[in-house]
Amino acid sequence: MNMSKQKAYAAAIAYASIIGFSFLFVKIALESANPIDLLAHRFTVSFAAALLLYPFLRKKYRISIQWRDLIYIVPFSLLYPVLFFAFQVWGLMYTSSSEAGIIQATIPILTMLLAAWFLKERATWIQVLFTFLSVCGVMLLFVMKGIDVKHSHFIGYVLILLSALSSSAYSVFARVITKRFHVIELTFVMTFFGFFFFNAAALIRHSINGSLPQFFNPFTEASFVWSMLFLGILSSLLTAYLSNYALSQLEAAKVSIFNNLSAFITVAAGVLILHETIDWYHLLGGVLVIGGVIGGNVVKKQHS
Repeated sequence: MNMSKQKAYAAAIAYASIIGFSFLFVKIALESANPIDLLAHRFTVSFAAALLLYPFLRKKYRISIQWRDLIYIVPFSLLYPVLFFAFQVWGLMYTSSSEAGIIQATIPILTMLLAAWFLKERATWIQVLFTFLSVCGVMLLFVMKGIDVKHSHFIGYVLILLSALSSSAYSVFARVITKRFHVIELTFVMTFFGFFFFNAAALIRHSINGSLPQFFNPFTEASFVWSMLFLGILSSLLTAYLSNYALSQLEAAKVSIFNNLSAFITVAAGVLILHETIDWYHLLGGVLVIGGVIGGNVVKKQHS
């Protein structure tokens, strides 16, 4: 294995580890701010950090984005971070971080399907079998909780699944776009779009409600400040770079498998730190989802 591949795997592991803890900090931040304000402040911190790093990175990397390049980068940035984080944060309002982490373990399944459709990466029947096993794990979570469109948990599940779909589409798209642009360039543009979109949404909301002076009130609480530093710098700016780098070197399905590590860390953090309850069907569903995805990728690797 060459050095670039080793760095890519290290980046994927670091990315998954940070994302795993991000659910915890989002839940903490939601106690002080609504989802729109949370995302606005998160990407303000992220963009501020990017601007501070810009003079140093400009000396080492050639950063040059033209207006015509936006036709490729805008849809990419809408998938991640805009849709991914929006669905994630609103989903966490209706479900626990443990449940969200398990549902997000479906990202490798969705990525495999999208990669087969758009990148022509065909799955074997054994991979399909393992994928079906993973889907059964997710179905178990729905059935045991009770499928009711009026139930608040159902809304949370749907939103987290949409977040997972956005992440999967981003992973597939990134395999193409990272060949055209440097990962540093993509990271800066993605961070800017998150900053612009969520701050615009938050300011419009506060203007309509006449509550603009309350926009920065959450920063009076230390827990919110620490959450924003983690979410803005590590879980937004750094993970954008890490994921873009990993996807520039590895197949989308291989990178997405590391989301399973995120699920394990999320569940552990939710139970140990937030003292959330976890039932037997959460564990069994998680084992089916994660075991199925890992099995499918191991089989793929052995037959490649």
